[in-house]
Amino acid sequence: MSFPSGSEAQATVEATGQGPKNPRVSSVMVQLEMKPLWEEFNQLGTEMIVTKAGRRMFPTFQVKILGMDTLADYALLMDFIPLDDKRYRYAFHSSAWLVAGKADPATPGRVHFHPDSPAKGAQWMRQIVSFDKLKLTNNLMDDNGHIILNSMHRYQPRFHVVFVDPRKDSARYAQENFKSFVFTETQFTAVTAYQNHRITQLKIASNPFAKGFRESDLDSWYCLTHILL
Repeated sequence: MSFPSGSEAQATVEATGQGPKNPRVSSVMVQLEMKPLWEEFNQLGTEMIVTKAGRRMFPTFQVKILGMDTLADYALLMDFIPLDDKRYRYAFHSSAWLVAGKADPATPGRVHFHPDSPAKGAQWMRQIVSFDKLKLTNNLMDDNGHIILNSMHRYQPRFHVVFVDPRKDSARYAQENFKSFVFTETQFTAVTAYQNHRITQLKIASNPFAKGFRESDLDSWYCLTHILL
């Protein structure tokens, strides 16, 4: 299955042509969940950790889907495309990302299928769809199916809705049976350690799984005050 380039994917969101689409996907609309939080991160310059073992994204990519055929089968998937052909470095003295050179060789292109795929439109639309199982890695030899990214490179997540066409010659209609969505506020820089301390602070403050970090900070402060006293 082939997908359009980044510019074409953006065009889909803007409701311009990608060629004719199957009615079962042409009316599909997608809303990004936690949009204000994504925008808050985006204003600071979102960073996502990549590790050899694979790390989940935060914020988690979650969407609400409307306009599906309730009885039709759909697969949902994501991929990640480079935003440009550059590698970056973070300048701490100016708190800014700077171009450090040409991008590293492209990583293997992979897609992540939502584990509930395929499912009826009625099921997808019943509740928020969360890609909380998706993991990012910088391990080029990864055999776990994680999304492989280059650290210190910028990426744009893309979300795809694919109608599972029951026709025997469905391959002929592949370009008609999917619709892509791009949310620019979900762009990020892949890193092995957070560079911007404000990103670290916002992740800890807004991620329920970072509760341990907050508690450990409090515990450390509590112990320190007792030592000083």
